[in-house]
Amino acid sequence: MLTTDYVPGTPNWLDLGAPDVEAAAAFYSAVFGWRFDSAGPEAGGYGFFRLDGRTVAAVGPLTDEGASPAWTVYFHTADADATTKTVEQAGGSVRVPPMDVFTAGRLAAFTDPAGGEFAVWQPGDVAGLEAVMEPNALCWTELYTTDVDTAREFYRSVFSWSYQDMPMGPGMVYSVASAPGGGKGDDTGHGGVMQLQKEHLAAGSTSEWHPYFGVSDCDATFDAAVDHGATVLIPPTDAPGVGRLAMVKDPAGAPFALIKGDPDMT
Repeated sequence: MLTTDYVPGTPNWLDLGAPDVEAAAAFYSAVFGWRFDSAGPEAGGYGFFRLDGRTVAAVGPLTDEGASPAWTVYFHTADADATTKTVEQAGGSVRVPPMDVFTAGRLAAFTDPAGGEFAVWQPGDVAGLEAVMEPNALCWTELYTTDVDTAREFYRSVFSWSYQDMPMGPGMVYSVASAPGGGKGDDTGHGGVMQLQKEHLAAGSTSEWHPYFGVSDCDATFDAAVDHGATVLIPPTDAPGVGRLAMVKDPAGAPFALIKGDPDMT
């Protein structure tokens, strides 16, 4: 369970790299009711998505040549420089070396050994997102990976994650990741790790982190996303014991998922 009581290894920030920030802001405003607030001219077009005055995500222009629109999940770290060394020792690569973001905090961005891109946030004035686990806010993170064994061991080495495996049918296992001290009570999971299936690999799928946003009505939010230009990846589907979920790509091509939690879950 995600929480804003951030500890190392838990998701604490989320941002979108978009080819057109204004268009992205219009889309997510229509789907989730978010308001875009610019961080100012010195931030190079970066800004914040807010819901009821609280930051739920951020967005900025793509800056690397050839980069694809995508959401980036950030995990809390107490020391971005030390985490960078651990990432390299564990076989990952550094995309963005540790850097200060004014007085807000310190970030670094990496690629895991199986190709999944992620980042870390060392809080300064900004601890992280101000709202999670509620409608129209981040409620889960998920990694589709080309090599689940390599990915699991890598994140275990970097963040000390533990895993609880959940069978999902013949040959399919979903690993729920937890960081030490994360979550509340027995509900410590903050994300899932899943092997890409052979048909997806054959079609050219690559490792990818993506966010799930909680919604009050999965079908209505899905329809709103499609009506405003999203591409369907998974239509609204019931997942027993989990809830009703769907996955789309925004009009620029960044994937994200929606979920209405099962009310019978405790």
